[in-house]
Amino acid sequence: MADTKALFARRQRRARYALRKAANGRPRLSVFRSGKHIYAQVIDDRKGVTLAAASSLDESFKSAKTGANKDAAAAVGKLIAERAIAAGVKTVVFDRGGYQYHGRVAALATAAREGGLSF
Repeated sequence: MADTKALFARRQRRARYALRKAANGRPRLSVFRSGKHIYAQVIDDRKGVTLAAASSLDESFKSAKTGANKDAAAAVGKLIAERAIAAGVKTVVFDRGGYQYHGRVAALATAAREGGLSF
């Protein structure tokens, strides 16, 4: 039986394969969540460049108790939307990685949509 890291990597590859087919040149909004924080990047895969990034470790979140809840994820979603729009990106494809679209990942996505990104 495969270990959990191998299964996660398999889900991640499957999700990214589907994204490449659907992207049509749009940058991707990639999400990584750890036990304590959540991170988001807008990546242009054609150039191999990160266009915008935000995380619960940013200076504006220093007053927050933790970066591991839905409130922090929503704040990161709004921040990544602001930074992406400032970089000239309005449409992206959402790369949830190997995570379920639930909880913190869904909160980040909803807040990014409310912030002005479309996906």
